[in-house]
Amino acid sequence: MTKDNSIYDCLIIGAGPGGLQAAIHLARYNRRVLLVDRGGGRTSHASHIVNYLGIKEISGRELIASGLEQAQHFGVEVIKDSVTSVEKNVVFIVQTPQGSFQSRFVLISTGAVDHQPRLRNLGRFFGRGFYTCVDCDGYLTTGKKLLVMGNSLNAARLSLGMKQMYTDDISLLLIDFTLPHDYEAVIRDENIPILFGEPVALLGEKDLEGVHLADDRVIKCQAIMATFGWHLNDSFLDGLSLDRDHENFKILTNSTNESSLPGLYIVGAMKTGHSQAIIAAGQGAVAAIDINRQLLEL
Repeated sequence: MTKDNSIYDCLIIGAGPGGLQAAIHLARYNRRVLLVDRGGGRTSHASHIVNYLGIKEISGRELIASGLEQAQHFGVEVIKDSVTSVEKNVVFIVQTPQGSFQSRFVLISTGAVDHQPRLRNLGRFFGRGFYTCVDCDGYLTTGKKLLVMGNSLNAARLSLGMKQMYTDDISLLLIDFTLPHDYEAVIRDENIPILFGEPVALLGEKDLEGVHLADDRVIKCQAIMATFGWHLNDSFLDGLSLDRDHENFKILTNSTNESSLPGLYIVGAMKTGHSQAIIAAGQGAVAAIDINRQLLEL
């Protein structure tokens, strides 16, 4: 970590696929890049990434570790730390418990956190039978006895979509939520059993075998697709006024992933649009090329 007041060309927050790809691109322009990452991002919890171009299968942890090694090979400085705030005067000032850093540009790739019910054995089966992303892992449920669980209307929509794409053997478990009558009718017309209860544990040793409910009922299943919502890792941006979508949730960007605050770029799950590892990597490349273009014009 540098102790002086030198200014980085770009400070990247978060070692997600988008942040890492941007770091690699910028370092190959011989730009001075600092990557600040606290570890434990959503990608790192993925057990099987099988839709990344050119890679038959890789875990999220392996993908991130390989990306960090590649970025450092090209000269990117990496520190493990949490960002507490971002400000902009003439340049950006990024605060962490380790110190204060200045940069001409900032790129954010801190992603999101899924909300999950408290389940015993969740760690054992997360990404190995218990899934939260249809685009990432829906294919892995093909032909299996599937349980969709959630606490909103989205769970009902998800069950219909999963049946259309992956499996006919599907049940819907709702937690503290009752379907509107019209949705209930549609679900029953599709022969999807509707169950209610509080899940407390996942069952099985090597493979997922079912869900144990608080009232001692057991729902047998081979896979679970859960939807309980999620939140962005964006609390360190509270001091900035950024344009967001109509729900005041995701951050709006232009075609090069620059936010409404000039010089601040957003990639991955925090910006509007679809979020996948390979999509975020492409966004990181686009953002890095644009950052370098702007650096050439300074």
